[in-house]
This record gives sequence, C-alpha cells and structure tokens, in this order.
Amino acid sequence: MKANLHRRRARLLVPAVAAAALLAASTAACDSDTTSEGTSRSVRTLTPEHSEHGESPSGSPHAEPEGSPSTEESPRTQRSFAASVSAETERVRRKAAEQLEGVQGRGNAVGDVSVSGLPVTASEDVRSARVRITNPTDEPAFYAVKVEFVDAEDKVLDTVVVGVEDAPPDRTVDAQANSRKAAGVKTFPRVAQAERG
Repeated sequence: MKANLHRRRARLLVPAVAAAALLAASTAACDSDTTSEGTSRSVRTLTPEHSEHGESPSGSPHAEPEGSPSTEESPRTQRSFAASVSAETERVRRKAAEQLEGVQGRGNAVGDVSVSGLPVTASEDVRSARVRITNPTDEPAFYAVKVEFVDAEDKVLDTVVVGVEDAPPDRTVDAQANSRKAAGVKTFPRVAQAERG
C-alpha cells in the first residue's frame, strides 16, 4: 500500500517538475538575445516605466541586461552634439546677416519683434537679450534681427545678429542675443533692424 502511495505521488510530482522546468526554460529564452526576430539588446525602447535617465532595480523586468550600452553619453558625444548645435547656430546667424545686408531702413518686421534684457550676475562674461518674434502671417517665415546693446548714454557697445528659421504663423517664438563686448556694463538692448523673409 505504501508502494502504491509513493507511485501515485511520483506520478503527480513529475508533471509539476516538468511544468516548472518548462517555465524556467521559456523565461530564460525571453531574457536572451534575439537573432532574426524581436528586439536585440542594442535597441532601446523607452516606455513610461523605463527611461534612459532612471535606473531600474536589478530584479525589475525593465532592468538593463549586462553589456547594454551605457545610458550616459560619452564626453566625445556631448562635444560632438555641442559642436553641431554651434555650427547650426552660426549657419542661421550668417543667413540672417546676409538677409539684413540689403535691407533699407529698419526692415519690414520691426513691429513683429521685441527685446528685453535678461538678468545677469557680476560673474557673467556676456550680456543677453531675449528676442521675441510674433509671426503675423499665415505661413512660416525666416526672421533676421539685429539687436544693439546700448549704454545709459545711448552709445552702441555691440551689435548682434540673430536668425530664426520657420517662425510658425500666428505664434510667438523666443531667441537669445548674447554680447561679450557689453559684459560688465549696464546695457539696454533694442531692435535695430528686423526683416521677415
């Protein structure tokens, strides 16, 4: 009778062990690299629960597998990005300067533009102005704006050209004009010229 009981238990235990082994195998398969289908470890998909800036606990289903790309950018990548942004800013500035070369008077868009000084600290080596552009037309437009930084006696200390591409219709966008020459002096920015292209 004891032998029958042991056989019965063994028969019940075998399917349970097999099911556990199958579950473990399928979980391992889900965690492994994929080859021809699915998402490889080098592809990163951001979801509300997982972002590049947050760390997941190691037991979380969203934890990064070992060997994944680092979430922090390398200094070289950061420098490359900064260089590309700087090059793009310079390209737009040059386009704006070229557009203003042929402008007679103050330009056709002085009424679309306003400037205001931005607060500075004594340690800052630039003076900055916020340039606000409101495009009253019904299509995107390129704006070229020349900002003068003047002192209390109305002497022009520096002139800075700012360009804004594709300013949206009937919307206001901001840009920034920065002057190193006017640093350390109480200055007042003003719009010298503004042209909508």
